[in-house]
Amino acid sequence: MAFIVFFILILFLTCLESAIPYLVKRTVVFGVSIPDQHVTDDKLNRYKKTYTIFVASVSIAALAIFTFWYSTSSPAEEKMVLYGMAIQFGIMLLSIALYFFYHGKTAQRKKAEKWGENVKRIKAADLSARVQDEMLPWYVFFLPMIITIGVLIYTISKYPVLPDQIPTHWGINGKPDAFTVKTPFSAIQMLIILLVMQVMMIAINLSTKRSGIKVSTTNTQATRARQLTLRKYSSWLTFITSVLLTMLFSFFQLSTIHEDLAGDAVTFALPMVFLFLVLAGTIIFAVKVGTAGNNSAGAQPAEGVGDYDEDEYWKGGLFYFNKNDPSIFVEKRFGVGWTLNFANPIGYLIIIVPLIVILVLSFL
Repeated sequence: MAFIVFFILILFLTCLESAIPYLVKRTVVFGVSIPDQHVTDDKLNRYKKTYTIFVASVSIAALAIFTFWYSTSSPAEEKMVLYGMAIQFGIMLLSIALYFFYHGKTAQRKKAEKWGENVKRIKAADLSARVQDEMLPWYVFFLPMIITIGVLIYTISKYPVLPDQIPTHWGINGKPDAFTVKTPFSAIQMLIILLVMQVMMIAINLSTKRSGIKVSTTNTQATRARQLTLRKYSSWLTFITSVLLTMLFSFFQLSTIHEDLAGDAVTFALPMVFLFLVLAGTIIFAVKVGTAGNNSAGAQPAEGVGDYDEDEYWKGGLFYFNKNDPSIFVEKRFGVGWTLNFANPIGYLIIIVPLIVILVLSFL
């Protein structure tokens, strides 16, 4: 079971990390803004292709070695989990190392070729796109919270019949493998953590909904399509993740109260179904956003006019610091989704504070 889970995770990570250069905006290459007329530059295309081939080759080789090692040695689950996690971290470290290497080469090429120099830079925002915005309203996210609160109230009512040992962790097979002594807090600890996560998801959805819709002056149609797709599908992915987490946590909580709630087959299958649905949703999200606007032809840029590249606000092409931008979240330059505007303190309240609360609750 553990091997299947890690095999799927490593394969998913391999596919995602290998495809990233082709999922970001076409005018952003390894975190560097490229003028529209230079996005087909041969060297830039070679950088992307080399990155993808190298990450995919090394990751597939690691996965093959992991599979061979498992099939020939039948290792203990603890050892397999350790090696599986090590491979995933290795893939991410390789990806980020190659990213910074090609980020530097891309920035050097842009500077050497003087792309974007001696042009009038224009910022553009599409106010009319708000009418087409299909992000879910914030109150929809209260639906899974209502279920969580209901399970919490039910748990409190059943406190006298709860077992003396409360599960605090569940293994890959869906069965508890760590326990703590029953107290009024430990009985509802998992549901409190879930509520904190749900509040954070509401805040993220609200913040992304209020973020600016930035478009290109040379390809307004394509950039509008990408922005609207990103907003719509990130909202849906956040909501579906909240619902799935609620279902999983509620099942674990109710199975603590009623030990015979479900058979071994259901207990075994539920975490796998959760994993499959989350990964499938992430893939659909990445593909939908990565391909949005690809069929929209851009206008011929006017002589001496170009988009404002904002490179000065992106540290290493990954971290966005712009105190003049009221947006809390902005589209990533490497990867698919959103990243914080680290110059806006509200973002820290939305992300960092809930994570600290979750960590504190987990160790209490």
